[in-house]
Amino acid sequence: MDVSQAVKQRSSTRAYLDKALAESDVRDWLNAAQRAPSGGNLQPWRVIALAGDAKQAVIDLAAAKLSENPRGEPTDRPIYPKHITDAQKAHRFAVGEGMYAKLGIPREDKASRLMWFSRNFRFFDAPLAVFFILDERVGHGQWAHTGMFMQTLALLAEERGWGTCMQECWGVLRPSLKAHFGLNEHEMVYCGMSVGYPDKDAVVNSLYTERADLAEFAELRGF
Repeated sequence: MDVSQAVKQRSSTRAYLDKALAESDVRDWLNAAQRAPSGGNLQPWRVIALAGDAKQAVIDLAAAKLSENPRGEPTDRPIYPKHITDAQKAHRFAVGEGMYAKLGIPREDKASRLMWFSRNFRFFDAPLAVFFILDERVGHGQWAHTGMFMQTLALLAEERGWGTCMQECWGVLRPSLKAHFGLNEHEMVYCGMSVGYPDKDAVVNSLYTERADLAEFAELRGF
């Protein structure tokens, strides 16, 4: 598989086979991603990878906390900014509606939509859960570099026949996750990632989101 193919076929995987990933394979995957770009070679990220009982403990934590407050815990770093352009709102709406259309859940069936969304906090039954940890004192550049590390992981996963799903939703449980993982004073959870072998028969995995046309986001000058 070349890089272009990996980029083209990568999408968010929301259903996985009941097939474990070997620890040696996970270590190799994480090591390979360390070649991701990093300004000044700071490598600001830290990773906590969970399987088995360790993963289940986080699922249980989320169930308990979200039963107390479905909106999650207060955070000074919301998942989406207050200002979102109309185009961005349209993209966000389209991906949500596209997913629920694949699942056959109409807009008026709020209960079923919420039940499906709750699968986020079970990692969509993926065998591996990865959390990305940042020092809360880093700047915007280091957040961007961590994103490049995550994208590198996602592309390397494609090469291995794995699927991934980036999960910023875990940001609503940052205080509890900080305590659960025993992070130091200045560390925080950025987001999570579900990883495993995709269930290719699951209809939700057939969702392939549209991207903006080149003219909408790029200016080519001097050609």
